[in-house]
Amino acid sequence: MAQAPYASDPALARGRRFSEPESAHRSCFQRDRDRIIHCSAFRRLKHKTQVFIEHEGDYFRTRLTHSIEVAQVARTISGSLGLNQELTEAVALAHDLGHTPFGHTGEDALHALMQPYGGFDHNAQAIRIVTRLERHYADFDGLNLTWETLEGIAKHNGPVLDDPMPWALAEYNAGHDLELHTHASAEAQVAAIADDVAYNHHDLHDGLRAELFSTDELAELPILDRCFAQVDAKYPGLNYYRRRHEALRRFFGVLVEDVIAVAQERLAEIDPASVDDVRMAGKSVIRFSQPVFEDLKKIRAFLFERMYRAPSVVVVREKVTQVMNELFPYYQSHPQHLPKQWRKDVEEARDEQDLARLVSDYIAGMTDRFAIQEHARLIGSLGTISTFSPR
Repeated sequence: MAQAPYASDPALARGRRFSEPESAHRSCFQRDRDRIIHCSAFRRLKHKTQVFIEHEGDYFRTRLTHSIEVAQVARTISGSLGLNQELTEAVALAHDLGHTPFGHTGEDALHALMQPYGGFDHNAQAIRIVTRLERHYADFDGLNLTWETLEGIAKHNGPVLDDPMPWALAEYNAGHDLELHTHASAEAQVAAIADDVAYNHHDLHDGLRAELFSTDELAELPILDRCFAQVDAKYPGLNYYRRRHEALRRFFGVLVEDVIAVAQERLAEIDPASVDDVRMAGKSVIRFSQPVFEDLKKIRAFLFERMYRAPSVVVVREKVTQVMNELFPYYQSHPQHLPKQWRKDVEEARDEQDLARLVSDYIAGMTDRFAIQEHARLIGSLGTISTFSPR
């Protein structure tokens, strides 16, 4: 499909904060995507929680597999709308780089611990990672991504109007204006909705595999009831495993097709002639239809009750919160136990706030298993941390 006039054109990109020669073989957005894939923070997503603690099972999603699924969905939607697929993919792959160990539980704990020092926000932390904490290049800190990719990471969920703004984002934006008051490009908006599509689909799949609810219960939920009915009509007597996979596959398709249809309608209504017209439209152009959005709220309520707050999951939440609550003050009191490559930053810390933010950076970058291992080594083991009872 030909690129739409409102797509982000790499030839018109606003450039990088630090000037570099262009690649002879890749567009600037392809180069951004490749740098994200090769960075340390991206590799660490392999061992970070999506819902279940990373080591609990080989089949459950981790932050890495989730990010790959988001990128796949995003490319499909982006291609259907004539957008730049490489920029969409770059934002999708980077959107969770700032997540702590232990998923949202870890983020909640770290945010509470960081309250006296400005709090913690995983989206702002992603910007901090790609602009400062990745230190592999001779000429600059971070990955030196294009303005468009940084904009997409910062505001793919919409304009950032928080007062106060997350400190890590405000700190970077003060020296490199990402125009946080506007909507992002259509490519970044696609990455955001692809995140919703991916987790709504795979959390149902993982919850079934964990036996937190049954296939019959799933078949009673909105949208899914129709998907199961279609499968049963076409494949009567299909075994339970294939039946639920076929239904979830159809559910996935319903969400993607709904997003594309709504986007086409909204783009036709706004008739943007450039990517800046999308930014200044005053509303998102990539979203679910209202009926699908309302159905997804019911599905999320089901998942919240039966999966995210299941008794076995809550027990693990309490244990990993303790890991975070004890590691943070320990490193504050014993910064000499940070790795060698962090020592220079410790020496340059001007006050308690600088040190706390440094400790936050270090803990946020940990994988699940490393955080548990470090807690056991430095403080003491909490025993087995698992959602599932031994069988």
